[in-house]
Amino acid sequence: MSSNDGNHIDVVMLPFMAHGHLIPFLALANQIHHHTGFNIAIANTPLNIQYLHQQNSPPWITLLELPFDSSDHGLPPNTEHTEDLTLDQIGRLLVSSVSLQTPFQNLLLDIVQKQGKPPLCIISDLFFGWAVDVANVVNTVNITFSTGGAYGVLAYVSFWLNLPHRKTDDEEFDLPGFPETCKFQVSQLHEFMRKGDGNDSWSRFFQPQLSSSLQSFGLLCNTVEEIEPLGLDSLRKYTKLPVWPIGPLLPKQLLSKSPLSATVQRVAKSPGISADKCVQWLDMHGVDSVLYISFGSQNTVSPSHMMELAVGLEKSMKPFIWVIRPPLGFSLKAEFRSEWLPQGFEDRMTRSNQGLLVKNWAPQLEILSHASTGAFLNHCGWNSTMESLSQGVKIIGWPMAAEQAFNSKMLVEEMGVAVELTRGIQRCILSEDVKEVIEMVMDEEGKGGDMKRKAEKIAEHIRAAVKDEGNEKGSSIKALDDFVSAIKTRK
Repeated sequence: MSSNDGNHIDVVMLPFMAHGHLIPFLALANQIHHHTGFNIAIANTPLNIQYLHQQNSPPWITLLELPFDSSDHGLPPNTEHTEDLTLDQIGRLLVSSVSLQTPFQNLLLDIVQKQGKPPLCIISDLFFGWAVDVANVVNTVNITFSTGGAYGVLAYVSFWLNLPHRKTDDEEFDLPGFPETCKFQVSQLHEFMRKGDGNDSWSRFFQPQLSSSLQSFGLLCNTVEEIEPLGLDSLRKYTKLPVWPIGPLLPKQLLSKSPLSATVQRVAKSPGISADKCVQWLDMHGVDSVLYISFGSQNTVSPSHMMELAVGLEKSMKPFIWVIRPPLGFSLKAEFRSEWLPQGFEDRMTRSNQGLLVKNWAPQLEILSHASTGAFLNHCGWNSTMESLSQGVKIIGWPMAAEQAFNSKMLVEEMGVAVELTRGIQRCILSEDVKEVIEMVMDEEGKGGDMKRKAEKIAEHIRAAVKDEGNEKGSSIKALDDFVSAIKTRK
């Protein structure tokens, strides 16, 4: 059942079944243990526990399996995380996660029986509001952990609980919890969010789960106090809960500017290229001259988008690394086809040394921490955003789903470290737009230079937040102290 049965368990964690949630939970478990000596248990379905084993989880983390059969929920066999699922299947996976409540409660009762008292707390995913009821049954408290940032998560929660786009015919709408001056747009919403009306399957899942999560004892947030003043202030006011920003949950080497070891790469996948080859290629280019392009493990673009992006990249004449995956309409596991790109594109990029195309997966932390990487074109997922910001790398946003458009809005309007190329997969883009945005962002002067200065300032705040030397503690370390004190005293 576990990797560490002999230890008393102080904290039990319950992440959502997606790699973008499992990895921050694992990082949080390590951070709490190093700070407190607590023993942590992470509970999840069998294949996700197997995935965490592949991440070399340390001996102070106990991995506990919760029985789950995807076939019982209209999902393909052995479907236990969001990787390679369609949007409809992700919706079904979300709904199926409610079935974990009874096995999770039984697991907690078993822990209480064995050690004679409950753990100090449960730390559950934002999507698992039912964990509050489990905590009450076993006489402990539930802490909700948001793997995203404060601004994006508040926007996502407020959106599903209020569905404000249904209360107006305008393109713009107000979002409860944000200042009236902060307007949101229907075009920022993914299609499944636009259709949300309270009776659709997404609303029926999110509304009760998010409402219940707001009944938690408090919220942990993977962000930094100094970089999200509006988001954190608004989140605290809206939820009326203590919010502890304990981020960023990133490898220490990344924050200390030390060379990255191979062990910090956080995805158990076969890379399309070795880290050494990537670094060698980057070493051939000047400081801040390379554009890195990746849309995360869940997203891809349409064939026409891919073609226009390739043409725009070539026209810009800027060096780039592109993590390229099959476009929409094809399996993400499919063999790559040359016809998805302009004729001869890959050969020209290789011969001229302008572009490095990486199939499937690249060593992202190595790339972002390299001095030659100047900007990151991405989907504005929070893990990628924090990795980029921690290195002072400015962002070209192309948000796709979930809260990504809200993250993009904050990066553009509140931080000034990003520009948005386009949104989602419905809008068309032209190669000329791609070229223009890349040239503007990569420019060392003007807007590009201003974005770089702001990104470097945020990187300084991020590094300062995790400082823990003698009496000198950064804001994230202080927040972790406050959190530990709160769960020990339950005040």
